[in-house]
Amino acid sequence: MRKQIMTALLLVTVLAAMEGTIVSTAIPRITSDLSGIELVSWVYAVYMLATAVSTPIYGKLADLFGRKKVILAGIVLFLIGSALCGIAMTMEQLIFYRAIQGLGAGAVMPITMTIIGDLYAEAKERAKAQGWISAVWGVAGVLGPLAGGFLVDTLSWRYIFFLNIPFGLLAFFMLAANYKENLTKGKPYIDYWGAVTFSLGTIAFLYALLTGSQTQDWSNPIIIGLFLTAILLYTLFAYIEKRSPEPLIPLNLFTNKSVLIVNSLTLISGAVVICITIYLPIWSQGVMGKTATQAGFVLMPLPVMWTLGSLVAGNLVGRLKDNWIITLGISVVSAASLLFYLLDAHSPTYLIYVASGILGLGMGLITPIYMLIIQASVPSNKRGVAVASNTFTNTFSQTLGSAVFGTIFNLITISKAERAGQNLDLNASFEHGGELPSSQLGQLQEIIASGVHAIYGVTLLLTLIGIGISLLLLKYKNGETKSSNVR
Repeated sequence: MRKQIMTALLLVTVLAAMEGTIVSTAIPRITSDLSGIELVSWVYAVYMLATAVSTPIYGKLADLFGRKKVILAGIVLFLIGSALCGIAMTMEQLIFYRAIQGLGAGAVMPITMTIIGDLYAEAKERAKAQGWISAVWGVAGVLGPLAGGFLVDTLSWRYIFFLNIPFGLLAFFMLAANYKENLTKGKPYIDYWGAVTFSLGTIAFLYALLTGSQTQDWSNPIIIGLFLTAILLYTLFAYIEKRSPEPLIPLNLFTNKSVLIVNSLTLISGAVVICITIYLPIWSQGVMGKTATQAGFVLMPLPVMWTLGSLVAGNLVGRLKDNWIITLGISVVSAASLLFYLLDAHSPTYLIYVASGILGLGMGLITPIYMLIIQASVPSNKRGVAVASNTFTNTFSQTLGSAVFGTIFNLITISKAERAGQNLDLNASFEHGGELPSSQLGQLQEIIASGVHAIYGVTLLLTLIGIGISLLLLKYKNGETKSSNVR
């Protein structure tokens, strides 16, 4: 029974994870068919935004109404969105349907992890199962663009959405038939006002971040107004939650030291990964003169080693304490960040692959253990919202990280380009041997290198802070053990 449930969870996770990346190789064909290239960034952004907003709400609903009902509803919504995306006739329609897809995907990650926490009582088995789920997300990062390119070349871009339907239905019926849970009967209280204020506040904040990172016009009154609106709504949300008999996000989660520390580490590690994912191909093309295809391959070791690290983490549980594994994983991530920071234009190509693989190994070690600690730190009736808070933090960190790192990169490169003069075009082709004059190519390489180097310096600093936070977890857990022994 557990094997069938686990297979269904892995299947639906593959679909949700791939949907974030599979579109990338289809975008040129989509914009050719639907026009509206100026809206292309929202095809990605709206999916992420909808997923982030809905995740905590699904987590709470799962605690109130049961995991099965919520994940099945999420799968249905995801499949409806997929079908609609496949028949979209305009870019505006596609963006709206991607939002529906994202709302469905928001149920997958937190509820999947919560179900695993319910299915596997033993920590070692639970860590292995969560390791497989974590590995799926890593592998999807590679398979997504490959599958998208194959479907676009052989059939049509519309099939990247239609493909979800048969596999999604299979996962739906497998869960419906095999997953049983015992629910406590009663009339649940739904925190509608909490859900509304949290959703609107999150939309305002993430929309401001996404818009600001694209335009770099942070002084725009609309962006400032959105940030102020988000602060006001979050303040109102906290006021509502304090008085709600069944809060959407219990505020005592923020006083739970284990949950708070793990979420802080998630915030850092998520920002580091999105930074490397965005700027490593830029470094490869702009500084080392690789082609776009070659630049895409430099990230391949990341998901491969992430998968390996996840499996290793599952085997380490029971042999090492969870907090020791996290400290080890963060240290490995720091080592990768140091390698990236030490890169220069003359660094051998293999060093990039090594650094990318080390980063994946470190992330694979820590990701399943995050979930293990969170699930062990809260009672079962709060497990859904606790896991959802961590999933939301991860999504939020990627949005925040891409905005902050993008601002730093643009400030450095634009200022250096202005000082260099010669009307340097930062959007020019980076490939060596292109149409750019050799005199400008060297300057352009230097400018891009300085911007990315600064980004990697910030990344290294973040990982060092992460080691410090992991040591706090180590100290807190050791103190907890000693006090329990005294009692």
